[in-house]
Amino acid sequence: MDNEKVYICLENGRIFEGKRFGAGGDVTGELVFTTGLCGYIETLTDPSYYGQIVLQTFPLIGNYGFIDDDAESSKSYVSAYIVREKCDNPSNFRCSKTLDEYLKENNIPGVYDVDTREITKTIRESGVMNAVICSDPRDFDEEKVKSYRVTDAVKSVSCKKPVPLAADEPKYNVVLLDYGKKENIARELIKRGCNVAVMPYDTKAEDVLRLNPDGIMLSNGPGDPQENVASIEELKKLIGKKPIFGICLGHQLLALAMGAKTTKLKYGHRGVNQPVKDLKTGRTYISSQNHGYAVLNDEVEKCGGVISYINANDGTNEGIDYPGKDAFSVQFHPEACSGPHDTRFLFDRFIKMMGGNK
Repeated sequence: MDNEKVYICLENGRIFEGKRFGAGGDVTGELVFTTGLCGYIETLTDPSYYGQIVLQTFPLIGNYGFIDDDAESSKSYVSAYIVREKCDNPSNFRCSKTLDEYLKENNIPGVYDVDTREITKTIRESGVMNAVICSDPRDFDEEKVKSYRVTDAVKSVSCKKPVPLAADEPKYNVVLLDYGKKENIARELIKRGCNVAVMPYDTKAEDVLRLNPDGIMLSNGPGDPQENVASIEELKKLIGKKPIFGICLGHQLLALAMGAKTTKLKYGHRGVNQPVKDLKTGRTYISSQNHGYAVLNDEVEKCGGVISYINANDGTNEGIDYPGKDAFSVQFHPEACSGPHDTRFLFDRFIKMMGGNK
């Protein structure tokens, strides 16, 4: 099966030929690209990619293999994985398996030896679109591919029951609402002395408050934020009750709970090199991002928020403060394990909101 011909058929009719690796089979998904030069392990295990076919723009992927300890979740949620060139002989003392072996274990079809640059240009010009990976392009059903939608995304990736995580020297208790969390969010809280109660996405507000946490963390996650109607309603009941810090999807859900609106971006921000500008200081930070939706800037003031960060490339919203509500959120990932680490100070800000250094 490896090295056999495979085709990437885009909903706009374009077809690209490549070779198979990883698992076999045909698959349909939303095709997106990420520009990270490293961190492909974190990309593969980020639940925010649920239902998506992920293309790496960096030409060589797999050179340090797969390292279990660097995974951001217990499994991969990507539908398929596309690279220009795969490395079959990784060199890293922590490596436990090759990229090909990992994809096979997780039943994820892979494509290599394909023109990733041209596919990326197509998405940048036309916008994110659906695609099918198949062995025979004659089986390509354009209307079926166009009708594909990522649904029940948060429900599919959230934990099914509460998970308690203890710090060595606990000072704070934090509830982490799991909309598709990356593990490093919990790690960053734990290293700062927080016991973390990871709670399912559909946890009721009264059950969160019954735990009497010092703060509430809203995680990243996949899909259209506006679909999470019930979660947004529960968030409304938590605003102003405890300090709140939201990341990525958590940022969007908090904004929706406050009364703002979100929109789908043309091709999103995915990679480890997205510049975000702090509007208070004028300083620009390099950030890791993975999202296809954004909060509308002109909606922020209407809901009592203040824009804190914007994307230096396109001016879209990257952060909101809510004065008087003890709440703030960012669109980017300050917890990014593979880096950059420029904005990890935001976790310290959250600690201060919960009472500083006890």
